[in-house]
Amino acid sequence: MRLLRLLSGLVLAAVAVDLTVLALRWAAVPHLAQGPVPRSRFMAAYLKKRARHGGPPLRWRPVPLAAIAPALRRAVILGEDATFYSNDGFDIGAILWAARYDWHAGHIVYGASTITQQTAKNLFLDPSRTFFRKANEALLTIALAHYLRKDRILDIYLNDAQFGRGLYGAGAAARYYFHESAAHLTVRQAAELAATLPDPLGANPATRSRYFRERTAKILRLLRATALHHHWGS
Repeated sequence: MRLLRLLSGLVLAAVAVDLTVLALRWAAVPHLAQGPVPRSRFMAAYLKKRARHGGPPLRWRPVPLAAIAPALRRAVILGEDATFYSNDGFDIGAILWAARYDWHAGHIVYGASTITQQTAKNLFLDPSRTFFRKANEALLTIALAHYLRKDRILDIYLNDAQFGRGLYGAGAAARYYFHESAAHLTVRQAAELAATLPDPLGANPATRSRYFRERTAKILRLLRATALHHHWGS
């Protein structure tokens, strides 16, 4: 009984600490509505890992959303969250499908994360894939969807997303892979960067894996199919 009480106390203390941190992060969300894009927790985690084990320097070059090629904005939305401009931060259909798959698998395989969810994860959380972290992600997604405009969420996402080892943001990725600014990417280059997002270490313009090539081709087809009639926001 004594051990059970001790364990219960530790669990309650851990929950209290997590709720306090979550409240502080929620309170910080309204301040993200304008100003420079902040460095994400994923970048901070990479810098700590690099200090211990070495690796490429952090490459991060935040640029305004208006300085990112429209083709890249469209490609990322099509590849990651096709209902971005109309959903409330969640894609319920995709979540239900992923939950059913993950339940049968016994662990999280597909997160069905929208761009808003991925932005919440990148900004505030660690790279772990646990159900507890997903609960925190969901609450912070609600905060982002409530306080920020869609274009601002996309701005933060495109500037903080990982595109390779130590490589973050569309500006740095465009320079690293194509020696080009994010504003002057071709449609194919935009599709290749969008295809990198699900697996930035294993499937990128440098590795050119089979999965990367197939995903690039799929995004190019979607871009052609939606070029004339899709609304992408401002």
